[in-house]
Amino acid sequence: MIHVDNSATDRFEAGRNRLASLAYRLLGSAADAEDTVQDAFLHWQAADRQRIKVPEAWLTKVVTNLCLDRLRSAQARRERTAGAWLPEPLLEGDPMLGPADTFEQRESVSLAVLTLMERLSPVERAVYVLREAFTYGHAEIAEILGITESASQQHLHRARRRVTAARRRSGGEADPASARRIVEEFLDAASTGRTERLVALLTDDATAVSDGAGLTKTLLQYDTPQRIAAIARAGFTPTPAKRRRTGGTPAFHYALVNGAPALLFVPGGQVAGAVTFDIADGRIATVRGIAAPARLARLTEAWQQHEPGTPLTTQW
Repeated sequence: MIHVDNSATDRFEAGRNRLASLAYRLLGSAADAEDTVQDAFLHWQAADRQRIKVPEAWLTKVVTNLCLDRLRSAQARRERTAGAWLPEPLLEGDPMLGPADTFEQRESVSLAVLTLMERLSPVERAVYVLREAFTYGHAEIAEILGITESASQQHLHRARRRVTAARRRSGGEADPASARRIVEEFLDAASTGRTERLVALLTDDATAVSDGAGLTKTLLQYDTPQRIAAIARAGFTPTPAKRRRTGGTPAFHYALVNGAPALLFVPGGQVAGAVTFDIADGRIATVRGIAAPARLARLTEAWQQHEPGTPLTTQW
């Protein structure tokens, strides 16, 4: 007979969301984060828990190092360096987004920073997340990662320098009401084919990136306002062929995704695409299009469990 220690299970489950939010920040993938936390649970079940003085610290160390193993794996390096990787988007309110009390905590889960952290070494990424999102001290980080405090400080300095550069580009946190208005104007201009208005909504150095619905081996990238406007107009302008392809009348909804304003394309209650926006000084600096079904599964599940509200448009 297998003995199940319910108290140990309850203790783990009490911290599951926190561990999942740590793993998500480190991996940028909700699916991988869930798998990692489940692996950590198996480690927890197999451990001699009488010798574990601080379970939270022990589990944090296990999850962090399991994530580092994933980031260092040959398969992960191939997938992420092939140029076809974007973080998995999460709907506002998802517990995996984790702590959001400070600007640094919110920023660490933004798509901009999750994308940028791909340029960091796995250890730099871990130090940044543990320090900025979970407020661990350098002594604790050093123990978790098996490095010196001095090395932890150096890794954090390098990571912060790169994130600061991204912050200048993305413009930081935008006023919610203004951000929504800009996104609504973008949708209106794109769906009515007004190229000049689209260009005016974009910063001079705006960029756009798309995963091509997972059908391409590399990301699709656009680096001028004119090219971004052209691709937005082509994507959002309604046509009979697009209506037939979606199998009905789709709706565009405004939402917050990883803290950023977003448009969700929702035919038949299923999220088929998410377009997120970084707003800087009242204009759009970055557009990200995510439509690969595997990356939208958790977002769709969350969307179907909340009241979506009135769509911005159904005339598509």
